[in-house]
Amino acid sequence: MKIVHVIRHGRPASTWGGADEDPGLDEVGLSQARAVADEILSLPVEERPRRVVSSPLRRCRETAAPLAEALGVQIEIDPRVGEIPTPATLSAEERPAWLRAAFGGRWDEIVGDLDYTTWTRDVAAALGEYGGAAVFSHFVALNGAVSVATGQPEVMPFRPDHCSRTVFGIEDDRLILIAKGREAQSQVL
Repeated sequence: MKIVHVIRHGRPASTWGGADEDPGLDEVGLSQARAVADEILSLPVEERPRRVVSSPLRRCRETAAPLAEALGVQIEIDPRVGEIPTPATLSAEERPAWLRAAFGGRWDEIVGDLDYTTWTRDVAAALGEYGGAAVFSHFVALNGAVSVATGQPEVMPFRPDHCSRTVFGIEDDRLILIAKGREAQSQVL
């Protein structure tokens, strides 16, 4: 079975509705990024990822950087493991309320521009292409992958902490949840 490690980005420098639409990491987030790289590097050699993949957003790229540097590889960017697409008609100020409403229900109940159940399957399919990799992604995308792997229709089956590492197996093009990452009561961004 191939393994993919999915890591939620570190703590960002700003949250929803901040002046920066693509914030990087704050000092705590940078420390978290180094710590998760060390955690992954402490795995037995045969279990360590050989590739590093990231969402295009800055907070994920900055979280991925210490591991990519340690492994001597380039970060591969894949928008399919990025943030959940916000409906085009929503302003940045309206996004937090839309997300909060989504978190309380199921994927097929989210009101927006696309079929969010299909979006979760697309996230899972992307992860399924990255056996042997560490993928740096986001709270909602990670929850989408867990939902697909477990068959749970809820939008939020768990609350991954910043820089927590969730491990999936890939078998016959199917994503299998092996271990959820550390959970915490953190903000989504």
